Amino acid sequence: MLPNKEFFEGVALKKCVTATYNKMRVTLAPHILYTRHDEMHVDAVTVEREGQPPRELKLGTFKLSGLKDVVVEERHFEPSDLFDAEAEKYQGTTLMTVEA
Repeated sequence: MLPNKEFFEGVALKKCVTATYNKMRVTLAPHILYTRHDEMHVDAVTVEREGQPPRELKLGTFKLSGLKDVVVEERHFEPSDLFDAEAEKYQGTTLMTVEA
């Protein structure tokens, strides 16, 4: 089963989500859930990778089917200026987006 529920909760409540991605433990601040090629994706800011903050904050795209062991954390986040809900790639495909 895909980790849809946890990501919907993370976006709706502005809570970080931890998951295993490419055998690495990551903490993500999920900003939007959308579909591309009939698969669900999340665009999120990586807050931590293997317990360490990234060198630079950036918005990444993750296929939900590639994220395992997903847990919603009590850690809240503020929406990033890197995120643009009006971006063309989201038009007509958005399932849920973070409120500013």
